[in-house]
Amino acid sequence: MVYATRALIEVLLELASNADPNPVRTGVSVTPAGRLEGAAELPPEAPVFTDFFLPDPGNAVNAVFGVDLSTPARQAQGQFVSHPVGELEVTKRDDLAEVVFVAVPPWTLEEASFAAFDRVGDRQPLEILDARAPEGSLRDRE
Repeated sequence: MVYATRALIEVLLELASNADPNPVRTGVSVTPAGRLEGAAELPPEAPVFTDFFLPDPGNAVNAVFGVDLSTPARQAQGQFVSHPVGELEVTKRDDLAEVVFVAVPPWTLEEASFAAFDRVGDRQPLEILDARAPEGSLRDRE
């Protein structure tokens, strides 16, 4: 099971919509469920995707090779990619992170437009949480 906050997914879909017809690629990171408000039903150590790194649309190396050189690898446990003209699946051009979130038009939070996949491209069950970090705590996560 992959857990992600509704707020994160909404922001990622907005990024994809604003960039359309260009694709978006960015790292996403987790927060342990125990540090979130509204995730009490999960084990405290369960990873919940909560944050993203601002994509750099002007970096040709990122666009060509699908590698985010500006984000330290240990900080991004997953990858978000948008496919403005494509299928809801992981492609050979996508960064094969442990978890890959893929979005396609119409950029809505529907099963046909947003999904989570593992590094080999198999769709994973996704649970969207209305959880959030307590105010001021995101800086204290590490």
